[in-house]
Amino acid sequence: MTLTTPWSAAAREGIPLAEYPRPQLVRDAWTNLNGTWQCAFTSFPSPDPLDVADPEHPPTFDRTILVPFSPETPLSGVGRQLGEDEVLWYRREFAAPSGAGGRVLLHFGAVDQSCRVAVDGVEVGGNTGGFLPFTVDITDALGERTTHEIVVAVRDVTDKSWLSRGKQSSKPGGIWYTPQSGIWQTVWLERVPDVAIDRLILTPVLASREVEVTVVSHAVADGTTARVEISAHGERHGFAEIEPNIPTRVRLDEPVRTWTPEDPFLYDVSVSLGDDRITSYVGMRSFGIGKSPVGHACLTLNGSPYLPVGLLDQGYWPDGGLTAPSDDALIFDIELAKRMGFTMLRKHIKIEPLRWYYHCDRLGMLVWQDHVNGGEQYRPPIVTMPAIASPAISDRAYGLFARSDEAGRAMSEAELVDMIEHLRSVTSISMWVPFNEGWGQFDAARIADVVKAIDPTRGVDHASGWHDQGAGDLVSKHIYFRPVKVRRAWKKDERVIALTEYGGYSHAIRRHTWGAKPMGYKRFASAGDLLDGFIRLHVEQIAPAIAEGLAATVYTQLSDVENEVNGMVTYDRQVVKFDESAVRAINDQLRRVFAGKSDGAARKDSDDDSA
Repeated sequence: MTLTTPWSAAAREGIPLAEYPRPQLVRDAWTNLNGTWQCAFTSFPSPDPLDVADPEHPPTFDRTILVPFSPETPLSGVGRQLGEDEVLWYRREFAAPSGAGGRVLLHFGAVDQSCRVAVDGVEVGGNTGGFLPFTVDITDALGERTTHEIVVAVRDVTDKSWLSRGKQSSKPGGIWYTPQSGIWQTVWLERVPDVAIDRLILTPVLASREVEVTVVSHAVADGTTARVEISAHGERHGFAEIEPNIPTRVRLDEPVRTWTPEDPFLYDVSVSLGDDRITSYVGMRSFGIGKSPVGHACLTLNGSPYLPVGLLDQGYWPDGGLTAPSDDALIFDIELAKRMGFTMLRKHIKIEPLRWYYHCDRLGMLVWQDHVNGGEQYRPPIVTMPAIASPAISDRAYGLFARSDEAGRAMSEAELVDMIEHLRSVTSISMWVPFNEGWGQFDAARIADVVKAIDPTRGVDHASGWHDQGAGDLVSKHIYFRPVKVRRAWKKDERVIALTEYGGYSHAIRRHTWGAKPMGYKRFASAGDLLDGFIRLHVEQIAPAIAEGLAATVYTQLSDVENEVNGMVTYDRQVVKFDESAVRAINDQLRRVFAGKSDGAARKDSDDDSA
């Protein structure tokens, strides 16, 4: 059944996703290239699934496509899947940004999986990897003409290689989803000075009321300084002239107002370097490990014990696939979770556009960020059977974990590092999750150390679900098919006990389901039965587990996704399945148990099993 969201119609009008795409490094002058492009499909049979070299240019561009929606999605206007032996071509004309001198940069939010980019017939760059942004400098390709042409050639083999693919599958069904391809985030242009702020890294250091600022500039001359001002409501709270490319701390005036989900206060940041001017923001917060009010290992926020009560959030849409139909749609999901009393979203196997993180920052929602999985074909005994019972297996057995290819492991690790660097200034991100349920997992203990070395300010859930290698900050469990009980073996571990997936209670709403085979981990016939089951689960199992040391929860899930009907809201975001105030009351009860102000309901016994 074709589903539309409340934002589907508006997405087809004007320029979709027209907002500035990079909220932590904003310039006034920019050009959004979203909208109607020409496109074409050509054959490209190649034995190498990674090959995108010198495809034959199409004789004509015989279709139109609405960028940034993938051709497989309804909003694209195409409705056609890109085959593994094909190339998808994009074409559009554009005018160079106004002004003289400097450099003209062409930004792509994300293109799945491999692409090559040409401007006025001159190849200017390309990218492999479908979930991270990339930029090409097109200055030298621009001549004296006032109108120019962009051509993008894309190849996507989904799961026919070890490339990162997330939850896309050539055989979708269950927890694996319809593959999509091509441009799926905003395309945009800007003209910048020759000496420009290429990147801005902002790290709050709450203990000393400082912000560590790195103004990255690849063309700056020796002796040049950048001016940094931190303010709030028009009043300056910190100022410094700093040397570019060197991390420098800027002291804030007292008192410092901290960021929390309950009070998501953000400071304004402005930076100037030569002729370049940008604006940004930062939230003052810290993350750590400590003891709960009743003595269990727990996570801390700003030095105080904090219970993240979260939802699994996959960020899929029936009209746009991986691409939200509008900025308001992104906001809707976050605000719904907040109204229900959730304080954290685990962004599951996806990297969102930067505006989603901005909304989490300003609205007050912690984020646990997953790395996007890749690897060869997964083995059910490794990725599926542990949901019932399985010992942890060493992930140095690369073949078992679909990671035999050394180049694939190297690229996955490089993309993980790139993701962290890309998102490291986001205020709301509190946890990195390199691997989930053994999907393409490898060397997770070493990877946890790599992540900590890059970013020691946040936690690491090195192996979410199973195949724990004894590293990271969490004892991370996924429990769907057995009672949730804190086991003595977990309590002997010094790490924080976290239930990083559970629940998945499902209820299909007629005329609001996507597929013919709805699925979930426990089905309910009515909304009333669903809510009763949710309440019982939390009163009888989750609250007692928190009393025994459980210190973070991630309920599955925020929205239905394709055949999965276990969301708090339907896939089309038209029907909220749960009474919002009732869910909030349950989440408030969990927080009271964590604070030692409630006895954790009926059952508080620990289990002797060591699994």
